Amino acid sequence: MQLDLEWFRTFKMIYETGTLSAAAKELFISQPGVSLHLNSLEAYTGYKLFERSSRKMIPTEKGKILYNFIVDPITKLESVESLFRKRTVGERHTISVGMCFETFQYTLEEHIASLPFNLIIKFGEYPQMQQDLENGMLDLIVTPQKGLQKNLEYTPFSKERIVLVAGSLTETESLEALLAAQKYKESKDLLKQALWYSTAADMEHLKNFWQKNFNEHPDFSPNYIVPNISSIIRCLSNSTGFSIVPNFLCNEAIASGKIKLMWEGCNPLENTLYFGTRKKTLYEEEINQLKNIFRQKWEDIAC
Repeated sequence: MQLDLEWFRTFKMIYETGTLSAAAKELFISQPGVSLHLNSLEAYTGYKLFERSSRKMIPTEKGKILYNFIVDPITKLESVESLFRKRTVGERHTISVGMCFETFQYTLEEHIASLPFNLIIKFGEYPQMQQDLENGMLDLIVTPQKGLQKNLEYTPFSKERIVLVAGSLTETESLEALLAAQKYKESKDLLKQALWYSTAADMEHLKNFWQKNFNEHPDFSPNYIVPNISSIIRCLSNSTGFSIVPNFLCNEAIASGKIKLMWEGCNPLENTLYFGTRKKTLYEEEINQLKNIFRQKWEDIAC
């Protein structure tokens, strides 16, 4: 286990405020996040640092010793952190945001240089992003999945539709005729014989689309597994093959004729996109600026 200095900052705040909830409020992270830091520190040191009670966290003898050792260094480090930031970057805050790679590339990447604050982008699975948001490691997430954490709130801002696309050189007349005639079993059988692209991270779009429109899980493996959906679009452009992708990521390629929009499904599959934030944050102004960039981008797509 690697020591994290944030554990000491959290320990100091618990010691001084007396409760996990008060420490969480002062640190602007969730109470489970405070508990996680404390549990990690106790596991690292091998000592119980507080006696838990319903009203107050009572430091043990080892806790008192540790506090006396760290209180001055941590206070000095916090002062240095503040002074250093003022001198070097003019009070620029640092905002940490979680989203999928394609959403970042399509929406936020072009705006990075103009932002008046520092930005850290994290890619990963949505459940982990929710946990990191709750624990104070992220300040904003963009997600199609809502969590149940009491400390988090989710604000819908747009929708994505999951669609079937094909490379522009793909022979699609037979499939188009079957879909037009609503012969979905025959359409499914024909699609299973084609070349397919998917991503390395997950195949949820393919699985969900197939289940919703053909009432079964796909019983075939894609021929080509590539790093992300942007790679799929580039591979299909002016080529052959099929994939299931969100519509906002392929609209430009469809408009330019590089790929074909084949089918939105007999039961269109849509995901609501949410902004996930903690209910209390120090960075409301910066987060709202990021939200406005996303909203403007999706308004442009709608137009």
